[in-house]
Amino acid sequence: MARDPNIPDAFDVVTVVVLRRPADAPVMSDEELDDLQARHLAYRADLGRRGLLAANGPFGEQSDPAYRGMSVFACDAAEAARLSDADPSVIAGRLVYDVMEWWVRAGALAFPLAEGPVGERRTLPDD
Repeated sequence: MARDPNIPDAFDVVTVVVLRRPADAPVMSDEELDDLQARHLAYRADLGRRGLLAANGPFGEQSDPAYRGMSVFACDAAEAARLSDADPSVIAGRLVYDVMEWWVRAGALAFPLAEGPVGERRTLPDD
C-alpha cells in the first residue's frame, strides 16, 4: 500500500511536559505561594542553563485554567519525568504534570536557544 503523500516521510520527536494545577492542590498563603513560585522559576531556569530545557513558559488564555505551562525538554520522557518530579511546585503538590512525545513534521520546529540537539528524527514504521 502506498503511503499518503500528505503524510511526512520524517518527523522530529520532542519530549513535552505540560504542567497543570490539580483539583486538590494545597491551599497556601500569598507569601508561601510567592516563595514557591520563585523556587519553581529558579529550578526551571537552572534546567535551561544546564541545556535540559529547550523551551519553557506559562500558558496565557486557555480553555482550562488548570493548565499552567509547558516545557520542551532536550532529553527522553523518563528523564523529563525525573526532572519534573524534582520541581519545587510538583513536590509541594501545587502542580502535576503530563509527559508525552510530540511528533512534528521534520524541520518544522527550531530551538535557536538550545545548546544542542532537541529530540530525534524518526520515520513512521511501514505498515
